[in-house]
Amino acid sequence: MDSSLETAADREQLRRVVIDPVSRVEGHGKVTLLLDEDDHVREARLHIVEFRGFEVFIQGRPYWEVPVMVQRLCGICPVSHHLAASKAMDRVLGIPVTRSAEKLRRLMHYGQILQSHALHFFHLSSPDLLFGFESEVGKRNIVGVAAAYPEVARQGVLLRKFGQEVIRATAGKRIHGTGSVPGGMNRHLAVEDRDALRAEIDHMVEWSRAAVELVKRLHRADPALYDEFGRLRANVMSLVRADGAMDLYHGALRFRDADGKILIDKVPDQSYRSLIREQVKPWSYMKFPYLQQLGPDEGWYQVGPLARVQNCDFIPTPLAEAERREFIDHGRGEPVRATLAYHWARMIEMLHAAETIRDLLGDGDLLEGALLADGERGSEGVGIIEAPRGTLIHHYQVGGDDLVTMCNLIVSTTHNNQAMNTAVREVARRYLDGRKLTEGLLNHIEVAIRAYDPCLSCATHALGKMPLVLELADAGGEVVDRVVRE
Repeated sequence: MDSSLETAADREQLRRVVIDPVSRVEGHGKVTLLLDEDDHVREARLHIVEFRGFEVFIQGRPYWEVPVMVQRLCGICPVSHHLAASKAMDRVLGIPVTRSAEKLRRLMHYGQILQSHALHFFHLSSPDLLFGFESEVGKRNIVGVAAAYPEVARQGVLLRKFGQEVIRATAGKRIHGTGSVPGGMNRHLAVEDRDALRAEIDHMVEWSRAAVELVKRLHRADPALYDEFGRLRANVMSLVRADGAMDLYHGALRFRDADGKILIDKVPDQSYRSLIREQVKPWSYMKFPYLQQLGPDEGWYQVGPLARVQNCDFIPTPLAEAERREFIDHGRGEPVRATLAYHWARMIEMLHAAETIRDLLGDGDLLEGALLADGERGSEGVGIIEAPRGTLIHHYQVGGDDLVTMCNLIVSTTHNNQAMNTAVREVARRYLDGRKLTEGLLNHIEVAIRAYDPCLSCATHALGKMPLVLELADAGGEVVDRVVRE
């Protein structure tokens, strides 16, 4: 199956099948398949059809507004944008974040990781995994899971609720909070919130362990599917702590190649531009990042749980580290490459988040200590964080009048753009090629996309190439003038 066709005439001869919208993901996207007369798939593409102009309308705003504004990109992972922007503005202000402020931010962030992973796995993906990709459509949802697996659904709901409570206690609100500010935090954790969270955290750890066991049972029950579905070779990227540990809040960039060998290591967050370039393609509003030294064809990479669990040297919490070692052993000396393994890695991270929250809740620095410090003002800053879906980059320049002059965002789903398109092609070739298409078969495509937990709202922007049609109508509705920019 060709990833693209030679001429427009070639395309016109083919039958077009469209999955629109892709369901159970955040944001709006579609998949187009081009089939020949024998139903062979000639092309398969994931299109992002949503456009948001955050990188432009952030310009001209005071820098202190940015951490609150950018989180409106998304209602699912607002904390990630909130903190990445704050980290970037810390650099602009030249402020070393205090011990209390960093621990509070970490608590907020790991609450976000826990709630987002729980939402994705239990609400969005478990219906496919528990009932089957071609199961009855009306049953393939969280309501169906609640009916057939009530304890699984209950734990999923309460895990997410707990994560949201962590966010509320640190950010002020469950969604679009204001706790993190340039240079630190604006609140401590209240004692009553600390006590309420500590009363529940042991349950969260045990339920997270149960979620990992559930995913492992699914892998054992159908290894041919789980080890081969959407299997692809890809470079990977993530933040890694100085000692090689997984760190979802801070670290340096590390790249591994498709064979698992470290390509580049210990790259400071402020130097990301020396490594990463972005390519624009005319059929999507989402850009295609790649590692500059390998070029756009060979330099694309994966981010997110599957990358992070295999890119770090160890996870610094004992239960999650034991699960990571078992996951690595599953690859038998090779990287785990199957798309569905994202879910296994995601639940390991959820367990790590629960363990980290438990450790942090015993730290007195959350309740008292300096929240802000002074620094030497600069004009540019980069903030990188590991969002639930993968590496998130915020880059800003700020003028002497305190107004933002430049904003560049490379979000997790954008990093995964080429990987998702490759997975879509692999699944289309394996399961759809030459067959009469049904809803269940087309759902295989959506399952592959959902495994990446894409946030299409966050990822959409263009590089000055947005097509635009402007029409001027009179009072009667008749178009009197029309301007088109291709």
